[in-house]
Amino acid sequence: SAQARNAATIGGNVANGSPSGDGSPALIALGATLHLRSVDGVRTLPIEDFFIDYGTQDRAENEFVEAITIPRQPDHLRGCVWIEVENGEVSEIRLAFGGMAGTPKRAKRAEAALRGMPWTDATVASAMQAMTRDFTPMSDMRASATYRMEAAQNMLLRTWLEDQGQATNVLEVRA
Repeated sequence: SAQARNAATIGGNVANGSPSGDGSPALIALGATLHLRSVDGVRTLPIEDFFIDYGTQDRAENEFVEAITIPRQPDHLRGCVWIEVENGEVSEIRLAFGGMAGTPKRAKRAEAALRGMPWTDATVASAMQAMTRDFTPMSDMRASATYRMEAAQNMLLRTWLEDQGQATNVLEVRA
């Protein structure tokens, strides 16, 4: 498409502001910072603050995404889940999803259900339930709201299962 040809960069993907852009959720989970350039200079902001509403970003008409920085940190990213577990307890968590709202955004209630809690199946189940209060996904020709919610919840569950050493398969289909 013309849109892909004209903006086929990571910065272009972010600047486009699509609620289901592939890169933004991972960058949000990583705690990335955007650097926006205009004739007035450069300003920075956390990527999660860039997305205001569907089709609206914190970007002036004369600004463009010049760079994206990701903080140096241990690699705790799994898809759109960034999790740090210390002594069996979730010490830090960032869950970010696209396609679940008008903008890519974090699941802050689910994060709160995990942070400071034991990294167990019961805690994960509680966070999955909390996610239903974080998002009200829409149904459209690409996916139903139910499918979107289950897919997001299952990304967190898959992270836990893999961390427990259990084999997972994204091609597995259950009726």
